[in-house]
This record gives sequence, structure tokens and C-alpha cells, in this order.
Amino acid sequence: MVETIPGEDCKCHEASSFLDWLKTGMWSHTYQRIPPKENLNQMDVEDVSALLQSSVEEESSNPPWRLSLPYVLVATISSFLFGYHLGVVNEPLESISSDLGFSGDTLAEGLVVSTCLAGAFVGSLFSGWIADGLGRRRAFQLCALPMILGAFVSAKSKTLTGMLLGRILVGTGMGLGPPVASLYVTEISPAFVRGTYGSFIQIATCLGLMGSLLVGIPVKEITGWWRVCFLLSIIPATILCLCMSFCAESPHWLYKRGRITEAEAEFERLLGASHVKSAVAELSKSDRGDDSDSVTISELLHGRHFRVVFIGSALFALQQLSGINAVFYFSSAVFRSAGVPSGLANVFIGVANLSGSIVAMALMDKLGRRVLLLWSFFGMAMSMLLQVASASSYLKGSGALYLSVGGMLMFVLTFALGAGPVPGLLLPEIFPGRIRAKAMAVCMSVHWVINFFVGLLFLRLLELLGPSILYSIFAAFCLLAVIFVKRNVMETKGKSLQEIEIALLSQM
Repeated sequence: MVETIPGEDCKCHEASSFLDWLKTGMWSHTYQRIPPKENLNQMDVEDVSALLQSSVEEESSNPPWRLSLPYVLVATISSFLFGYHLGVVNEPLESISSDLGFSGDTLAEGLVVSTCLAGAFVGSLFSGWIADGLGRRRAFQLCALPMILGAFVSAKSKTLTGMLLGRILVGTGMGLGPPVASLYVTEISPAFVRGTYGSFIQIATCLGLMGSLLVGIPVKEITGWWRVCFLLSIIPATILCLCMSFCAESPHWLYKRGRITEAEAEFERLLGASHVKSAVAELSKSDRGDDSDSVTISELLHGRHFRVVFIGSALFALQQLSGINAVFYFSSAVFRSAGVPSGLANVFIGVANLSGSIVAMALMDKLGRRVLLLWSFFGMAMSMLLQVASASSYLKGSGALYLSVGGMLMFVLTFALGAGPVPGLLLPEIFPGRIRAKAMAVCMSVHWVINFFVGLLFLRLLELLGPSILYSIFAAFCLLAVIFVKRNVMETKGKSLQEIEIALLSQM
């Protein structure tokens, strides 16, 4: 345990504590069971000391958060579009199938919904190579283009084939956007508000979902309104594409490309002139001359970075196996059983999701990522047990229905408190800069694969196993996630990306 050093200010004490912590190898729970290797990429103590000394000499005040906020808000437009396109076909699906001539064909209706997932898998798989090759800003613009084109094709389609083509194009943009948004927000945000800014991604997704539901309300009264629903999404996609031309590029990416002067200029735009020198000094100490373009899939899956990639992939897998999408799929039926119209049910779910995301934003940089993850998954497990109780033969009538509705709202709320927003923020923080973009691509691909199979098999498993057993399985995955987070996830609150990377490298 690090002793307090009299006479030192708080910041010096923190730097000293971190150095002692690093020397003893006590890096939370994540890597303490990894056997040390032959210092293949290890920094010596002098390098670490120099970095920490530069941090001590830095101004005692934090960088002004207002400088980076506009760029974060522009980046979250991609998350808004992600949420919007996830929900845009929910209300109009009946009208779409009627107008395009496949009414009553459940397979065709399922394809309209799920082809987006196929496109998203492809987009996410290549997102890391695009973000590293073209830069974060160009990657955002590239993700907006298929969304614009796909929305237009869907809106103008006369056949099922045209609709599916448009949905695949939109899905490609949806898959590319979220990992790039997580990368960009993590790399341009000051450490002391990085968690808060990362929560904007989840909030924007919630607003997109709610926006698509609100836009779809007139679909039963106005013929062809579903075409307007698709066309409206072109507006934010165009704004994203244009505004990114004026946004700051990630200085981390510029530095890795050897464009040091440009990186310094972007740091000045993001942090202010007084913080440029220390920010560049940190980058210079963590950069060991590795070329991000040389990172291969085999290195991520079998090399020395396998453990962090496994942790990231497991977090996304457990997020989906918790049953969150199954709850969304089944919520309308549960609410209808309780006498609540499906439109009002969607509002309740949306409000619970948004409320949890706002609370998470307020707590992310106070309680930390790890605490929110632990309590979020635990709350989700308890919510699923309420669902199990409501489906049991011991409860009948209105009591069971109210318990089911309450459990469902509690599940969505607790999901939004941690399991929803934290993985997308935490993973870019714990991935070393050299592999950050490509590792995010691999983890997001796992997310989409699990998402697809949960959506594909949920109704079938519900029919075979019944709600009690299926919800018990979801509760078990939530409890497994609690154990996994407790044993493997480190806390990153308040640490710079370079401090996190140094701690990681010291144990590899």
C-alpha cells in the first residue's frame, strides 16, 4: 500500500502512487495473472519516470472541456443514426410489406429487419483498417455515405430486392460508425471527462431509437409515410459528412502516422495551448515505433495482445447474451398482455433506456467504469429473476403481469446504467494505441454475430424452453458477467490513455 508523502500536493502524490503501483505490478485485476514475458515491448523505469515527471510539471488545472465538446457532439451523430436505423422499420414494417407485395411473408419481413445486421457485421469487420488507413474523420464520412445512399434506395424501392439492397448499404454504415465513434471520442477527450463524453454515444443511440419510433407514428394514417421515414435519415447523415470536414482529427492517429506538427496543432484545438507539450510528451513515451498498419488478425487472436482482445470480445458477447435484445423483441407482447398499447410500451422502454444513460453519464467519471459494470449486470440478473417469477405457475393474474412489466423496465434501466455504454468506452481505453482500431473492429464483429444469433434463435428457444427457463439462462449470463468483470476488468477512470497503456505493457 502506498504511504502518504507529507509536503507533496495531490497531483504529485497521485503520480508517485502510480509509479509505485506500476513498479510492484499491481494493475487491478485484469493482468495480474499474466506471466511476465521477456520485456519484448517493455518500457524501462526511466521512461515511465520521465512521463510521470512531465505530468507533474503540467498545469494543475485540467484542460478546458468545452474545446473538445463540439467535436464529440458531431461524432455522436453517427450513434444517433445507428439507433434510428435500428428502429426505423419497427412501426412501418406492416405498411412496407403491404406496399412492396410481401405481406404475410414472415421470412421476407425478417430479412428486412436482419439484413442490416449482415451489413453491420461487414462494416464493423473492416472499421479498424479504414480508421487506421484513412483517419478517424474520413472514416466518419465514409460511414455516412452508405447510410445516405441506402436510405435513398430503401425509400424509392418498388420491390423487396430494392429494400434489401438499401438495408444492406445502411447496415454497412451502421457497422462502421460505432467503433469509429468510440475510438474518436476516447482519443480526443480529456481524461477527466472521457467517461462522460463516452456516455454521449449511448444517449445519442437512445435518442435515435426514440426518434425513429416518433417519426413512425403517422405510418398507419398516411399512405407511403414509411418512405418519408427513410428519407429523413439522410439529413443527419449529410450533416455528419459535412461537419466532419471541420472537426479535429485524432492527434493520436496523426502522431502514429509521423505527422507530429499536425498532431500538436490538433492538441491545441482540443486541449488548449498550455497542455500541448505534456500531451505530446506522453504520446512520445508510449509510442515505441510500432507500425499500426502491420497489425494482423493472427496477432490479435494469438499474439501478446490476445488477452485484452479476449476481454473486449467477451464483454460484448456477455452484453448480448444477457438478453437485452430479447427483451426489446418481447416487450410489446408483455405490455399488451398488461393492457398497455404497443406505442406506449415503446415510449416506456425508451424513457427507461434514456434515463439510465443520463444517470450513467453523470456517474461514469465519479464511480468509474468497473463499478457501473458490476452493478449493472447484477441489476440485470435480478430483473431477469423477476421475469422468471412472473412466468412461474405460482403467480397468476394482474400480479404476474405487473411484475413482468416492472422487471422489464428495471432490466432496461440497469442495462443503460453500465452494460450498455461502458464496453464501447472501456475497450478503446484498455487497447494499446497500436492495435486500438483493429481490436475494436474484432470486438464489434463479435457483438454483431452474437446479436444476430440471439435475434434468430430467441423466439424458437422461447417456444421450446418456455419463458422461465429462457429468462433463467439470461440471468445466469448476467451473473457470469459480474464474475468476469470482477476478475478481469481494470478501472480506467481519470487515467490518460498513455498511463493505461504503460500499466498494460509493464505486465505483458
